[in-house]
Amino acid sequence: MEKLDHLKSAVSSLSQISENEKNGFINLVSRYLSGEAHHIEWSKIQTPTDEVVVPYDTLAPSPDDPAETKKLLDKLVVLKLNGGLGTTMGCTGPKSVIEVRNGLTFLDLIVIQIEHLNSKYGCSVPLVLMNSFNTHDDTLKIVNKYANSNVEIHTFNQSQYPRLVVEDFTPLPCKGQHGKDGWYPPGHGDVFPSLMNSGKLDAFLSEGKEYVFIANSDNLGAIVDLKILNHLIRNKNEYCMEVTPKTLADVKGGTLISYEGKVQLLEIAQVPDEHVNEFKSIEKFKIFNTNNLWVNLNAIKRLVEADALKMEIIPNPKEVNGIKVLQLETAAGAAIRSDLYTLVDGFVIRNKARANPANPSIELGPEFKKVSNFLSRFKSIPSIIDLDSLKVTGDVWFGAGIVLKGKVSVVAKPGVKLEIPDGAVIENKEINGPQDI
Repeated sequence: MEKLDHLKSAVSSLSQISENEKNGFINLVSRYLSGEAHHIEWSKIQTPTDEVVVPYDTLAPSPDDPAETKKLLDKLVVLKLNGGLGTTMGCTGPKSVIEVRNGLTFLDLIVIQIEHLNSKYGCSVPLVLMNSFNTHDDTLKIVNKYANSNVEIHTFNQSQYPRLVVEDFTPLPCKGQHGKDGWYPPGHGDVFPSLMNSGKLDAFLSEGKEYVFIANSDNLGAIVDLKILNHLIRNKNEYCMEVTPKTLADVKGGTLISYEGKVQLLEIAQVPDEHVNEFKSIEKFKIFNTNNLWVNLNAIKRLVEADALKMEIIPNPKEVNGIKVLQLETAAGAAIRSDLYTLVDGFVIRNKARANPANPSIELGPEFKKVSNFLSRFKSIPSIIDLDSLKVTGDVWFGAGIVLKGKVSVVAKPGVKLEIPDGAVIENKEINGPQDI
């Protein structure tokens, strides 16, 4: 407890954060120190039953009557997790303002989707953005452009916690690290207490709202599904997580497990090193957590007030300027710009011309990681309607009007620039040089 007492006194001197944030942080650290962040005992993991995972096709249809649909939607709030930066993709500012298609960003498409619902049904679904201290200022400037839309937009900040120096368990900002590097946003599990602390939760309850749909701001597949909303309201469910069958593209994503009689989320950071390959397999873990959550607002209020939300703690070790630090996080439970999808009212609709129900597996090398590099290496995005898998490695450049079909692998030898010419049609081929095209 000496560690905790030392930490409490150090945290109390941090003027940059609120009392709520200080209390939340101390609470999280004390849970961690008491051993709550234990690694999962692998042998105890079981697969969740069908009672827990309800197949989407078994849900009752949503009402035909637009007036009934309006009643459902008037109970809904849409919340997007908007704390992430686009830095890993070489972009500045929030990830949600990366352009997706036709000059429209993720955030533009989210607003267009909700505008469409509000116009079609005469309802007033608000959009709430949970920012982090990294994205707050930029987001406030950006949302001004939607002032004339029929969507009421709210913003609030998730918590700001100090990184802990591993050596002596002191907050990094107390060691003279006064910039943003001394702090971190503690994962999306923080959405519930932060929504409550912002005052927004009580405001929405007073307006008759009952459910919140929570999703990542860069997930275009996260749309308001009336069948799910109808199911939750009819069955008085308090919590629902959308899951899908795991594919080879989802191997690092969280999954659902049954553990000691309870269903819980298992993230890759909680997996012992010797079991990581097993975790990534799609044989043992067949379910992928989309991070789309539907939660009853009264339930959030009840559980946050009772301090009963004990979400799994994920210890995330980092290094800042050569100092080993620890950040404790909690977890609440991208379409390539191609002809595979079309845009209708801000919704991403799958192209009916594709026969294969599964999406193609696309693996691009590090040369394509940043958005600017990705765009410069494609004169235009290839047609992939009939593509099963694509693997690209090395210094590869694509011309305009290319068609990719079946299984395609393009590997440039080290130090060699490989250009795929305009109009090339490549089907079930492995290309290692110009002679193979």
